[in-house]
Amino acid sequence: MALLLALPLGTAKAAVPSSGASGAHVYLLRGVLNIFSLGLDDIAAKLRAQGIPVTITNYLGWSSLADEAAAEYRSGRVRTIILVGHSSGATVLPDMVARLDQLGAPVKLAIGLDSVFRTSLQGHVGRYINFYIANGNGEPVARTSHLHGTLENVNVQNVPGVGHLTIEKNEIMQQKVISAIDAVAFGRAR
Repeated sequence: MALLLALPLGTAKAAVPSSGASGAHVYLLRGVLNIFSLGLDDIAAKLRAQGIPVTITNYLGWSSLADEAAAEYRSGRVRTIILVGHSSGATVLPDMVARLDQLGAPVKLAIGLDSVFRTSLQGHVGRYINFYIANGNGEPVARTSHLHGTLENVNVQNVPGVGHLTIEKNEIMQQKVISAIDAVAFGRAR
């Protein structure tokens, strides 16, 4: 257990410019201990192969990541902010959306993968997709009166092979996530 706790929690930067040709940057938030969200690495690799820059960090770093994303947005290096989180990373997404809204950096798309606690969404977000497993750990995200944007709670309990620890590794779910990102980053579904 001590070895698992010693894993780095910091931000892992992509070795590419801040913003790809589309101006989009995807920020991925891992769950607990950085070991249960390794499917996010596969998603990151697929996005980078398309020329979309990606930053991955543990959910505990969401606040500093929001500050970094807002600074990149204000500088013009990033024009489209996209967030994806798994487990505890999905649980903090509404907080990150609200923080970015306060900092004047709009989130175009946020995707939660099986948030483990009940959360509520407020602030400005173009589209928020919450994939959750209703017969497992997952929770729907609640809409508040302060939400400006689209919220979709999608129960994926019937997707073959999907569980809390596999949702971000599942090929079907990875394709759903990447298709939603492509629609925003490139203006169309791929």
